[in-house]
Amino acid sequence: MRNKRFSKNQIKIILNEYEAGKPIPEIIEKYQISQATFYNWKAKYQNDSINDPEEIKKLKEDNERLRRMFVDISLENQKLKTLLEKYEESIKKAL
Repeated sequence: MRNKRFSKNQIKIILNEYEAGKPIPEIIEKYQISQATFYNWKAKYQNDSINDPEEIKKLKEDNERLRRMFVDISLENQKLKTLLEKYEESIKKAL
């Protein structure tokens, strides 16, 4: 497998230059990449905001909230199963 010349963070820096208004030909010349490479990076990484610390924090908070919800629902489900078993046993005894 071929070694990559640019890391994901370096690619994001290059794309940020483009977003700041730097023309594509200047970027291509400065970093010695092809136009196809630039457009491939743009398609792949431009909307990737996962390195944004605020986005990561928000995702972690959402993840924690969903985990708590899952635990609560699981406990409730277990309680209902136990009650159902007791109810079924009482019906069997009554018959």
